[in-house]
Amino acid sequence: MLNFGRARTQQRQTRPTSFGGLDYADPKRKSNFAGKFILAAALTALCIFLLKQSPTFSSPSPFSQHEEGVTHVLVTGGAGYIGSHAALRLLKNSYRVTIVDNLSRGNIGAVKVLQELFPEPGRLQFIYADLGDAKAVNKFFSENAFDAVMHFAAVAYVGESTLDPLKYYHNITSNTLVVLESMARHGVDTLIYSSTCATYGEPEKMPITEETPQAPINPYGKAKKMAEDIILDFSKNSDMAVMILRYFNVISSDPEGRLGEAPRPELREHGRISGACFDAARGIIAGLKVKGTDYSTADGTCVRDYIDVNDLVDAHVKALERAQPKKVGIYNVGTGKGRSVKEFVEACKKATSANIKVIYEPRRPGDYAEVYSDPTKIRLELNWTAKYTNLQESLEIAWRWQKSHRGGYASIM
Repeated sequence: MLNFGRARTQQRQTRPTSFGGLDYADPKRKSNFAGKFILAAALTALCIFLLKQSPTFSSPSPFSQHEEGVTHVLVTGGAGYIGSHAALRLLKNSYRVTIVDNLSRGNIGAVKVLQELFPEPGRLQFIYADLGDAKAVNKFFSENAFDAVMHFAAVAYVGESTLDPLKYYHNITSNTLVVLESMARHGVDTLIYSSTCATYGEPEKMPITEETPQAPINPYGKAKKMAEDIILDFSKNSDMAVMILRYFNVISSDPEGRLGEAPRPELREHGRISGACFDAARGIIAGLKVKGTDYSTADGTCVRDYIDVNDLVDAHVKALERAQPKKVGIYNVGTGKGRSVKEFVEACKKATSANIKVIYEPRRPGDYAEVYSDPTKIRLELNWTAKYTNLQESLEIAWRWQKSHRGGYASIM
């Protein structure tokens, strides 16, 4: 059962109550002070007794105290696509997980799936809160004993960021500052930060290493870089363990079909190419729009590094395991191989067995021609390598979830 907050106690109309052995004084006569005092004392004692019998009175929530051998991870944005997959992996690895999400982009259905998979007390809890509300953030930090934070919560569409940049600076940069302040205030000393290759902009040289200069060209990348800068500046005089993961274009879903990607319908225009491809295959939209065919690439379309979400969450867990106090780790998370949009579309056609209509349009503002990673550093330092590198197979896994959840998570609610 989802618990979004404490229910308000409603006042009930008072009714006459008879207690054996106790007589109410006639209101027309002088009040029996001693009788009223005894009655009040008896009721107080009864309330204290009943409270002590309550499990919540004698046994604090397991989420509110540190437990030896158990790592409690706060997953911000854990109802979203990547965050929910990360929560699933953490739970499978016996971590204690708290998800916080305002559900503006996430899906409560994903949380429901996780709660059904891990119903045991002390495994998973969900908190409905907005990270832009500093008082609310401080409150749930004060009420819970977190050991680490995986900070996924963010708006994450390049096109949308060019149309509404202030939303991105507020949601990404400002909200990260709020989280970091609460971590410092409450002694939470490990942060795994979800960043992006968009902080690099359009580098002159490929592939991208962690030493590639950051020069973002859209508000999404700029907001993420600002958040990184805040974290890095804070870490210079802190004991906090920090891992910053800059990842590339995320695809696929849980191979067992429990979780998937279900973006808001009103955001289809800005969403990932995989979502648009599946919408076209299902006939939800007339065709797949490919924006830009005149880039300086082999076939004129953008080149991207497509990383399977299962590989991505594996990198997060490894980063959590290797995080060290007073140390900062920055890693690219990608396959090391670039694929053009046209290659992606062909793989999607084969994965869905659908004759997808492709509509070619002018470039989208804020996009860049070619971006793919050099994952050498993360391989050497975290022993991580992408395993799910067959583009068509990753799309087939995602397509199976899409077909069985035509209404997204609403199909299971």
